This record gives sequence, structure tokens and C-alpha cells, in this order.
Amino acid sequence: MSRIGKQPIAIPPKVKVEVKGQSVHVEGPKGKLNWELPKRTSLKVVNGQVVVSREGEDSQAKALHGLSRALINNMVKGVSDGFVKKLEIQGVGFKAAVAGKTVNMSLGYSHPIIYDIPDQIKVTVEENTKLTVEGPDKMLVGKVASELRSFYPPEPYKGKGVRYVGEHVQRKEGKTVQ
Repeated sequence: MSRIGKQPIAIPPKVKVEVKGQSVHVEGPKGKLNWELPKRTSLKVVNGQVVVSREGEDSQAKALHGLSRALINNMVKGVSDGFVKKLEIQGVGFKAAVAGKTVNMSLGYSHPIIYDIPDQIKVTVEENTKLTVEGPDKMLVGKVASELRSFYPPEPYKGKGVRYVGEHVQRKEGKTVQ
């Protein structure tokens, strides 16, 4: 058995899990998510717990079993608690602002960078340099944070750029005059 796949997922209060064929719908206070199960896995809701099972004992079935359980667990956690990624901008004159459903970033280029925020994702800016990306879908929160970071990744000489909070950037020594 897959060690991850065989663990049941506890459903917290205020969260509803529905299974219709191979599609899973999870609804909670933070939002709604749905996902299509892979062909060789199945899902049952028993006694307030979600149990994922598989057909077959080959390596692909085992891999899909653990993957399905992990993704459904992330869906349940997301609609009940939500996921958060924090970014910080370092650099003189670098800043960000949120206007409606767009993030406007000034990162030292000749033009401002405008990024459209997807549905179900909330981006907030504090002190013009601290961004917080929140939402129920773990993959989408990570994708948005990664795309915001990709506009100006931290560079190794001065450390300027957009980075995750707590990210360590390996610094390099510049050229020296002899």
C-alpha cells in the first residue's frame, strides 16, 4: 500500500465533499474546488472521512493513489483554512500596488509591470514592498507567487528583486580593482 494514499482524510466541520463518478467537489468557507480523479483511483466518504483506493498493484497505480490523496487533502485544507505565500521586494524604488484585480509593480524597468490576478486568489500589499498571495487552491497560489517573483528574481550581487519571505539568496563578490 502507498503510505500516503492509505491514510484517511478527516473532513473538518463546514466542509462538504461530494463525489460524482470520477469528479470530486469540495466546498467550504474559503471557496469551492473541483478535480477529476485519475482513472485507476476511486474515492469514498465514510464517517466524516475521505478514503482513496486504487485498482491494481503496479507502480503507476501506486503513484496515482498517493498523488490523488495528497491533492484531495490539499483541497480540503484549502477550502477550510486557505493557503498563503508571502513575497518581499528589495531594491531602491521598487514597489507594488493592487488596483482591483491587477497588481502593478515598479521594478526598475522602463515600464510598470501589470499582472492580472486570477479568480479565487487575493493579493494584498503592505508597506509597498510586502505582498501576500492567498487562496484555497495550493497550486494556483504557488503559481501566482512564482509568476510575480519571475518578473525580477533576486540577483546575486546586490540582492535586488522579488523573493519569497525567508528565501536565502547566495551572494557573490563583485569585481575588484587590482
